[in-house]
Amino acid sequence: MSPTALPSSLELGLIGNCSIAALVDQHARIVWGCVPAFDGDPVFCGLLSPREHEGGDWSIELEGFVSAEQSYIPNTAMLRTVLRDANGGAVEIVDFAPRWHQNDRFYRPVMLMRRLRPLSGTPRIRVHLRPLAEYGSVKPETTWGSNHIRYLIPEFTLRMTSDVPVRLVRDSLPFVLDRDAHFVLGPDETLTQSVSGFVRMAEEQTLNYWRSWVRNLSIPLEWQEAVIRSAITLKLCQYDETGAIVAAMTTSIPEAANTVRNWDYRFCWLRDSAFVVRALNRLGATRTMEEYLRYLANIASDDGELQPLYGIGYERQLAESEVESLAGYRGMGPVRRGNLAWLQKQHDVYGSVVLASTQLFFDTRLARVGDASIFARLEPVGEAAYALHDKPDAGLWEFRGREEVHTYSSVMCWAACDRLARIAVHLKLAPQVQLWRQRADEMHARIVAHAYNEELGYFVESLDGNRLDASLLLLADLGFVKPDDPRFVRTVEAIGQGLKRGDALFRYVMPDDFGAPETSFTICTFWYIDALASIGRHEEARSLFERILARRNHLGLLSEDLEFDGGEAWGNFPQTYSHVGLINAAMRLSRPWQDAA
Repeated sequence: MSPTALPSSLELGLIGNCSIAALVDQHARIVWGCVPAFDGDPVFCGLLSPREHEGGDWSIELEGFVSAEQSYIPNTAMLRTVLRDANGGAVEIVDFAPRWHQNDRFYRPVMLMRRLRPLSGTPRIRVHLRPLAEYGSVKPETTWGSNHIRYLIPEFTLRMTSDVPVRLVRDSLPFVLDRDAHFVLGPDETLTQSVSGFVRMAEEQTLNYWRSWVRNLSIPLEWQEAVIRSAITLKLCQYDETGAIVAAMTTSIPEAANTVRNWDYRFCWLRDSAFVVRALNRLGATRTMEEYLRYLANIASDDGELQPLYGIGYERQLAESEVESLAGYRGMGPVRRGNLAWLQKQHDVYGSVVLASTQLFFDTRLARVGDASIFARLEPVGEAAYALHDKPDAGLWEFRGREEVHTYSSVMCWAACDRLARIAVHLKLAPQVQLWRQRADEMHARIVAHAYNEELGYFVESLDGNRLDASLLLLADLGFVKPDDPRFVRTVEAIGQGLKRGDALFRYVMPDDFGAPETSFTICTFWYIDALASIGRHEEARSLFERILARRNHLGLLSEDLEFDGGEAWGNFPQTYSHVGLINAAMRLSRPWQDAA
């Protein structure tokens, strides 16, 4: 089968440099990538089936193609694909976005690089570079020169520079690859050195950057490859310009086949970002936290009021609309741009902000340790948490058709006040210690009284309710209850009976605005694994963790959802939530490093 004829799947690799990112399929076809940033126009939109024009991709098509193999270059965000033909020919393709430290800053241009190398035989290839504009509705005008092609994307002209003759690329003509070929796709700027020299230098510098970054991670003894790949993936989801962390790189990959649960995740959810920061902090990658706190400072309001999500450029309004020019993943529309959740009330965000900030006050390695002035900026967030902890909201699952007083939201509001009390103790601010401890204790008592269902014998999804919800698995991790509290143990057991199907978990099982959920929510399965370990069922947790690891794609990446039966990946990709869950579970379950001695 020709690589360009492959059906869409989430067997994809992520490349990027914290300014731009792209998704590459198993045959080295770039099928998703936005410019000039994660939330921009998807010039590579082949993943979502453009209706009006062919393309939205960048493929290297090998004549007589028979097989492919693909892997990341170890400990990097650089992807290597080998295509083989029926006559013994083979070509290697290395894809990456350049990133390294230079002149007291990070060099991370809006740029993708591809290096092609013949490995055997006389491989004959065809290069199809077919960006589209305006969400696939426009085929951009092109101009060309002696060694470049310009694609006139509105508001951002792309320039492809190569040492392959321009006409071969412009007209997608077949040619024998008898030497290395180099491609640079980026801003409309003239290279001041040979393209081959630039790519070779960039490849070496980028390789060194990622290996140095990984070398400084505090990884567990076991499952190192999985943890490293997840950590790199989380790092790639932070937009360095502002410090924002996107929930995923894509929009509108459905949560299950033929549903309308298609959402745009290319924005910064405060909840998801707090999870990312805490996971990377556990690995020692604290710069992500520092950059994210800079982002929070730029969206903060004087009264402490927070939206659930913001744009990566601090945008507050993220109007949602359907994009008619894209048919959707496997034709399963609608494709959405924007996300109406910005209008919702999700009260857990107040706890998310304080939790993301807490390590700042205790970690002396950081460039700036938290002080009384930063604490004072967090107090309005705590005031809002205290005022809203028993008020209805849409909850962390963003229900569009109902509001309740969700237990998780209430507990996160408690966590905001609890952590402020702890920080105040650390800073020796006696009046604030008394204020925030009194409020946290008051909230704790109220939440327990209404979130624990005496008749059922476990915590429930909403105050005075009777339903289960996977977020209750986090009560011990958040410090709201002790892991050996019988009420928590019974909650974990009830969730295992009520929400688990095979090896995976639903978020919830009751119908919502769009019917009953059909797929498992991957981070919930990791939460369950964590909870099992915390209540003493360690071997069961390890066994389940191994089975879920086996359901990652061929490059070790996870989307948001997994089918219960076939294990197929669904939902936006790659999902930060899922990789956070993997890291946390591995850190909890791994044998200690002393066992390696």
